[in-house]
Amino acid sequence: MGCRRKLSSADRMLKLPLLLLLLLQSSANVFILLIIIMLSCGLGKGNASEQRVGLEAHHHHTLPLTSMLPPFVCNTTTSKGPSRKASMKVVHRFGPCSARIQDSPTVSELLLHDESRVNSIQARVAKTKGEMSESKTANLPAEHESPGGVGNYVVTVGLGTPEKELDLVFDTGSHLTWTQCQPCAGKCYKQSATIFDPAASTSYSNVSCTSPACSALQSATLYRPFCVDSTTCVYRVSYGDGSFSIGEFAKDKLSLSATDLVDGFLFGCGQNNHLFFGDNAGLMGLGRDGLSIVSQTSQQYGKYFSYCLPTRTGSDGHLTLGKTNNNNNLRFTPFSSSQDKTGLYFIDVLAISVNGRQLPIGPAVFKASGTIIDSGTVITRLPPAAYAALRDAFRQGMAMYPAVSSGGRSSFDTCYDFTGYPNPNIPKISFTFGGDLVVDLGPRLTMLPLQGSASQLCLAFLGNRNASDVGILGNFQQQTLEVVYDVAGGKLGFASGGCS
Repeated sequence: MGCRRKLSSADRMLKLPLLLLLLLQSSANVFILLIIIMLSCGLGKGNASEQRVGLEAHHHHTLPLTSMLPPFVCNTTTSKGPSRKASMKVVHRFGPCSARIQDSPTVSELLLHDESRVNSIQARVAKTKGEMSESKTANLPAEHESPGGVGNYVVTVGLGTPEKELDLVFDTGSHLTWTQCQPCAGKCYKQSATIFDPAASTSYSNVSCTSPACSALQSATLYRPFCVDSTTCVYRVSYGDGSFSIGEFAKDKLSLSATDLVDGFLFGCGQNNHLFFGDNAGLMGLGRDGLSIVSQTSQQYGKYFSYCLPTRTGSDGHLTLGKTNNNNNLRFTPFSSSQDKTGLYFIDVLAISVNGRQLPIGPAVFKASGTIIDSGTVITRLPPAAYAALRDAFRQGMAMYPAVSSGGRSSFDTCYDFTGYPNPNIPKISFTFGGDLVVDLGPRLTMLPLQGSASQLCLAFLGNRNASDVGILGNFQQQTLEVVYDVAGGKLGFASGGCS
């Protein structure tokens, strides 16, 4: 009773009545035999080893357009549970809970700064691989720069004694944590909270020029430190979008929560600073370098952290250091074995599916570029061939809706006008990562509204210019998922419902 021959449509139609008759038989043995035949012939669920996050029975999602509109009031509740001690509440930088003092950027402005970050990341990765031509290397923005457009998500921590609250943008693509400091000997941008005054902290001290920590700055910032005198190590960090911070390298007590403290935390005390869309006090670096907060707290939290990024209209999110017990549906993919020297988090993408069908993308497409996961990049970037396949399949699934142009408001090329369609059906997009981990993306992680329009939405993915440009899993596609970085264990985890 073999199953090697592929059944034609006609064969299946002939066999269907027979299967129904068998199901109506009273004999339990016949029913059991039928189940065995179905499983052995591949009519069952599929590969039992497959891990899946966000499994849904249907291939389409219903997207209520009202869910894309921002609320007027911030929900002050927090999602962190009792097992998340070293946990900080995450808010969207331009969302309802933000303390911003500037207007939110337009979609085109946001994408422009996002593009600068992507260019910086891709140039640095290409340089470490030795893929840059001499002409490109001469104009390489990442030579002494970290990625620009430092992200959309903010946490509040305490620094100093007595503790001073600071709201910091966190970034897995950067390493050094820094904040603006009094007396702002150069220039400080306007921030929403009072600028940190090191003279008011009894636990503050400068890092000396002769210390190993000072020497470690070059790896974290790509700039050599310099000295004012033997007692003061001066750092410099700059970003691809023109943001920068220069100041004294120092250490002080960092408070993650009322009970989770980090003594002697190394950070930049900025005296000359510029941050695009700058309202926040600075930046928290979650990269792999030895000066990142992940490495500095390794004795306490084992190089293990997780976050859930809320949507722009959402209020609940968290950034947590250390393991928790809240992830019953957590599934892992290994970090890529081809990790490079940039300190970024590489993962392996194996396939993309739309409407439950795997797209015809050869494995060499993803392997040639490599892929990182990044909290600071907004929109996911795919190899050109992968994006073209995704876009075409998505358009086929959206043929019933009127397509529109973004009208110069963005670089998106697949947009729709849902006027008169308050609850459109959106094709489900799924990513398969190394270890046969499948992550289903919800409809709010698939489409992004154009500025000033509640009914015009675009496919929120973009293609890279070159096949060799590194792919990036951006923060828009990570929203509402629990994303777990087991850096010491060499793996990345996903779970659904991370912000609830």
